[in-house]
Amino acid sequence: MYVESVLGNAAEPGWRDRLADMHVDRLVLDQWEAQKRRLRKRTSGGVEVALSLARDTHLHDGDVLTWDAAKRTATVVQLMLGEVMAVELPPDTPLRTAVEFGHAIGNQHWPAVVNGTTVYVPVTVDRRVMDSVMRTHDFAGIKHEFVDGTEVLAFLAPHEARRLFGGADAAGHTHLPADGS
Repeated sequence: MYVESVLGNAAEPGWRDRLADMHVDRLVLDQWEAQKRRLRKRTSGGVEVALSLARDTHLHDGDVLTWDAAKRTATVVQLMLGEVMAVELPPDTPLRTAVEFGHAIGNQHWPAVVNGTTVYVPVTVDRRVMDSVMRTHDFAGIKHEFVDGTEVLAFLAPHEARRLFGGADAAGHTHLPADGS
């Protein structure tokens, strides 16, 4: 099956009603695959899907890729994004605290995306370690919580999503030689 565009999203009222009585086949994508516009993968039902999306198209959890009213079937994206630590920096955060926070997460080699007053950090190590780092530094006025990546994806620009999810993996951060090999 060849897919060039997204038809809608299962969370939209019209699509939610249409999909209620349909057989929904899921195209499950991990955080790496979700960043791609071109991809070939089998759905959970075994149907091979070839994605070839336009440059400005980005997949979201619940995106409807195919719809066949006669066969009563649909193919819907299911994103399996990693967990994210969301750190809230109040607007009145002292510069010293903000710099110390930046130094602490940089010292851990944790990538981060700043969106408004929230800093999103992909969980690249055990969340207990990340929580311990935050508690050890005891940043005044800064709160953090761990949330599913799909909850923050809608708030991010495409380049931010790539930074947050495209570079996060269970192996953690590694340094590459200057030539990138």
